[in-house]
Amino acid sequence: MNEFLLIFRRDFKSPEAQPSPAKMQNMMTDWQNWLGGIAAQDKLVDTGNRLADEGAVIKANNEVINGPYADIKEGIGGYSIIRAGSLAEAVELAKGCPVTLIGGNVEVRQLVPPNL
Repeated sequence: MNEFLLIFRRDFKSPEAQPSPAKMQNMMTDWQNWLGGIAAQDKLVDTGNRLADEGAVIKANNEVINGPYADIKEGIGGYSIIRAGSLAEAVELAKGCPVTLIGGNVEVRQLVPPNL
């Protein structure tokens, strides 16, 4: 089995893309059910965390800018790590992610262990 990083993105800036508080509350149940289903298959490695809105980006020559990427409206809201036999299987597991119900998306990337 390989490990895959699921990166959750959505529009955090456009007022029309923001779910209502009631919708957000209902989505919490959707997230718990989705992650619970992956965990029940023993494929959940780490539930991950939500990410704060503020951050910084360090560029070449130690240039620090406010980030992440304030000039774009879509941002990373959080992540999880799952276990799957292939990229195709990881994609199938990611298809149930509730972020897609509010116009967001999930990026699936295989984690590659370091060659130490």
